[in-house]
Amino acid sequence: MYRTVTQSIEVCAEPSYLSSQSDPESRHFVWAYRITITNHSPETVQVVSRYWHITDETGRVQEVRGEGVVGEQPVLQPGDSYTYTSGCPLTAPSGIMVGRYTMRGPHGVFFDVDIPAFSLDLPGAAARIN
Repeated sequence: MYRTVTQSIEVCAEPSYLSSQSDPESRHFVWAYRITITNHSPETVQVVSRYWHITDETGRVQEVRGEGVVGEQPVLQPGDSYTYTSGCPLTAPSGIMVGRYTMRGPHGVFFDVDIPAFSLDLPGAAARIN
């Protein structure tokens, strides 16, 4: 598991390879990732948007921006956690994802929270630095 904390907001990421949805002969590799966001601050916050920077082992970069996460903009009271699962297809067998969430805090103030960089590697393959 990968973990980071920004302004008392903890983000944990857990990737897993989806062999049933992948087709290596066609250069189609799919990973799921489970994210848990925990509010350790004394204030209520809301996930407003997300940004992902995805780089495969060949150096190809994809950037993904959007509102909320999986169609929601969850509100987290102090001590609350929110977990969701999403996926990432690549045309290479290895990659890395990193990103950030934009949060709305008290009085409508916006701030960014880091998503830890995490590696997308085939099971049994040596972890690579991409």
